[in-house]
Amino acid sequence: MASVSAVNLVIQKGTYFEETFSLSAEDESGLNLTNQTATAKLKKHSTAGIAYTFTTTLTVADSTVKISMQPAVTSTLPSGRCVYDLILTSSSSGIVSKVVEGNVLVQETVSL
Repeated sequence: MASVSAVNLVIQKGTYFEETFSLSAEDESGLNLTNQTATAKLKKHSTAGIAYTFTTTLTVADSTVKISMQPAVTSTLPSGRCVYDLILTSSSSGIVSKVVEGNVLVQETVSL
């Protein structure tokens, strides 16, 4: 399985957010995403009770996972520094792996 990548993000409250991750295996080839499901969540801190879920889209052909949030969701995010991660779960083996993690700076949007 791939090692965990650290990628920091910035989300503007009340706007559409999208980021695509190209995932690589340890030998630097594209990570095989066949029979995988992706889950990504954001929290104010790792032990916070409230989690905000990203929509995830896997593309097996190019080993990418896109995470996104609609404006209705980003408008409810807590401002300031938050944390997130992206988890893959194999439907065939049940193995759960964290592939991306990082900080998210959630910024207020003045014009909305």
